[in-house]
Amino acid sequence: MTRQLHLNTFVNAVGHHEAAWRLPDAVPNWNLDIEHYKNLARIAERGMLDSVFFADIQGLISSPSRRPGEMLDPVVKLTALAGATERIGLIGTASTTFDDPFNLARRFASADIVSGGRIGWNVVTSIAKEIGPNFGVTDFPTPEERYERADEFLDVVLKLWDSWENDALVVDKARGVYADPDKVHRIDHVGKYFSVQGPALLPPTPQGRPVIVQAGSSGPGVAFAAKYAEAVFTAQGTIEEGRAFYANLKSQAAAHGRNTDHIVVLPGLVTVIGSTEAEAQAKARALDELIVLDHAHAQLADQTGVPVERLALDRPLPDDIRRPEDIVDGRSRYEITVEMARRENLTVRELLIRLNASRGHQKLVGTPEQIAEVIETWFTTGASDGFNVMPATFPDGLEEFVDQVVPILRSRGLFRSEYEATTLRGHYGLPMPESTHSSAGLASSAI
Repeated sequence: MTRQLHLNTFVNAVGHHEAAWRLPDAVPNWNLDIEHYKNLARIAERGMLDSVFFADIQGLISSPSRRPGEMLDPVVKLTALAGATERIGLIGTASTTFDDPFNLARRFASADIVSGGRIGWNVVTSIAKEIGPNFGVTDFPTPEERYERADEFLDVVLKLWDSWENDALVVDKARGVYADPDKVHRIDHVGKYFSVQGPALLPPTPQGRPVIVQAGSSGPGVAFAAKYAEAVFTAQGTIEEGRAFYANLKSQAAAHGRNTDHIVVLPGLVTVIGSTEAEAQAKARALDELIVLDHAHAQLADQTGVPVERLALDRPLPDDIRRPEDIVDGRSRYEITVEMARRENLTVRELLIRLNASRGHQKLVGTPEQIAEVIETWFTTGASDGFNVMPATFPDGLEEFVDQVVPILRSRGLFRSEYEATTLRGHYGLPMPESTHSSAGLASSAI
């Protein structure tokens, strides 16, 4: 089977550039408008993209004056979009740090059934310490504790999604039997963090269960993804970094006995598209000029643990900068920021503009042909299986990508012209999950 390029779009209401909401034609309250999100999903579906993806955070961790945030619950958005689209995958984020596995399993399985099998769960461990007090937590867990909890959380959710056998639904009116109780199993999980009897309330979904997605590039994050993830969103600034990450993740997945074709690696790609390179560069400059550096400056100080007064705008990062012990995230924030600044010899001002234009992801400013060329190179040289496309502005940036870049990728034989599957699992070329109840000698009990 010919390897196929995969393309998602990461939806951020008005665009991934920090200042997108300040453009004259932008509508800041799009982040609260479900019709706007439906429109974006339909645009992406017109381009036959694999999915639309929504991030989430469970607290207000920066000043509300900064920019419109993603405030609507992602599962609610996915459910609304399921009724507004037909084939495109729908991926939402939920954290294992403060959520409950039984409720989360039910919400995502419900959305998967409603959508006809098009849902993915982007699994994250919360890294912002400001979120803890929203859940009565003042002693924020270490990265090791977060991933230990996440591992058990995934174990519970997967057991719940597997607690109904594939043929448990009998629906026999004549005998008065809706489901076979011998094929519906308690999970009887007792662990360090969770005690869950089960079974789930729902039978298997049209794609078996939601697709497991993971976002992050830290060491623990990669190990977690290698064990569980079926698609991985990552931030890689150069093709060399992309190849190294790709090879490492696939190698770790193979060590778990997994088929490496069943884990799709999708780096973020911020795009600014113009009919000429000069036009694209002018669009990018216009956005950069709208960045409020005070907001960005304070965020950089928080991420690096360096006081604002030591981060002179027109000088490089201080030579003695070190990763603070109380920074709880991995490579996804601190290390990517510092590596970018050192690699490109950026001043703090230049770094702030770069971060607020792309947030550490690769940024492409150019013509459709130039962007398609980079996508093809990464895909064909072992750096990715595709991209999580992050237009600088919505909806125009997504329309430009779908209408101008996607046709070039199709003409090169890289991307689909029609959907061949009806589920997200099918779009990614993933198999249906195997049931653990297919053989005798089960540890769990039937109800």
